[in-house]
Amino acid sequence: MHRTYSLRNSRAPTAAQLQSPPPPTSTTKSRFFGKGGIAYNFRTKTAGQWGPELSRKLSQLVKIEKNVLRSLEVAANERRDAAKQLSVWGLENDDDVSDITDKLGVLIYEISELDDQFIDRYDQYRLTLKSIRDIEGSVQPSRDRKDKITDKIAYLKYKDPASTKIEILEQELVRAEAESLVAEAQLSNITRSKLRASFNYQFDSIIEHSEKIALIAGYGKALLELLDDSPVTPGETRPAYDGYEASKQIIIDAESALNEWTLDSAQVKPTLSFKQEYDYTDDEEEEEEEPIPEEEEDLEDHVSQLDPEQQAGQRWSDDELEPEHQEGEEEIDEQVEEEGEQEGEQATA
Repeated sequence: MHRTYSLRNSRAPTAAQLQSPPPPTSTTKSRFFGKGGIAYNFRTKTAGQWGPELSRKLSQLVKIEKNVLRSLEVAANERRDAAKQLSVWGLENDDDVSDITDKLGVLIYEISELDDQFIDRYDQYRLTLKSIRDIEGSVQPSRDRKDKITDKIAYLKYKDPASTKIEILEQELVRAEAESLVAEAQLSNITRSKLRASFNYQFDSIIEHSEKIALIAGYGKALLELLDDSPVTPGETRPAYDGYEASKQIIIDAESALNEWTLDSAQVKPTLSFKQEYDYTDDEEEEEEEPIPEEEEDLEDHVSQLDPEQQAGQRWSDDELEPEHQEGEEEIDEQVEEEGEQEGEQATA
């Protein structure tokens, strides 16, 4: 797993793949339209070839994401047609197969509807990246102007070092650098905020889409439990199917679960292997500013604001204090008696 930190390294097999080895590569993957095909290479290499140089790489990313959305839209439409065809095929089978396939078609059709919603939310991520691209395009002219003035100054210093235009160009260069500095700072700030917002759109949409599909898959497996797949001998008839109400209730429960799902109720939570360090500087400043009580009443109020463990360290029980007080009182009594005896002896003498 230590090799999976980068896209440039091969990935080690996961626990799920070790438990259930993946199947061979699908035979339906197209060599012409898939990765490495003519259409794929045309889309990735032609995108971002025009426009400002600063925004070309991001323009290519925005174009590829647009092709991703188109592919998702095609997949959603094909899944919708597959759901309808599943219901049509099951209509000519036995009662149990007909009912189960019809309900499964409803669930698969709902997945295609979720795909459409996912496309709309995913497009928010792409449009936010597109806004960064537009800002990069607006910053490019200030860079070009600064570079052009720098080249002119270098040319004049080489060609005519005594030219009066050098001083004018140097002043223009100062203004251009100031303008470019402001534009670069704005680009840096906006890039970070927009980048964070865009991928929040993407990951939130992925979480919602994935968990809702997982819910549908769970209810689909519940539907399959109603299907009797026990083998029968030739001439034997299966028991009459009586799962219509159960299958209908499963669909109702699935619809209710999808409607009530929110991002806060997501079941899959990331588990990080590190803990964020806490900044104690503010607490230390607050502790230094807090006045130290001197009188007993202030001391009691201060102790009452502490935690139970701290209060236990600041207060003592009466049982602990009584022996000490008793010992102190006995010592005082002994001293008083000794002084009284000495005074009596002196008086008699």
